[in-house]
Amino acid sequence: MSAVYLNRKGRAWTVARRSDTIILKASEMPNTFTAVLKRDGEWWIGWIAEVPGVNCQEHTREALLASLKAALVEALDFNRREALQAADTGYSEELITV
Repeated sequence: MSAVYLNRKGRAWTVARRSDTIILKASEMPNTFTAVLKRDGEWWIGWIAEVPGVNCQEHTREALLASLKAALVEALDFNRREALQAADTGYSEELITV
């Protein structure tokens, strides 16, 4: 069984478990998402087009991008954990790149 995790820099790592050995390897999987940014009065608002629910607001464009990235990493991690809990046992994982 293997799983893919994103580190804080957005780089993917594949973790595979074989018997009592855990194998960790870097993946070149693309991790590109679309941030939609908009100025709204004194605020910058934005969201990630591909992941519903990842949205933020900040006073500067740079702060907004940083907040969106952090929120995206948290959302992907949460969704991954939730999916694995729902699968319970007897599942396999495959990487799909589009």
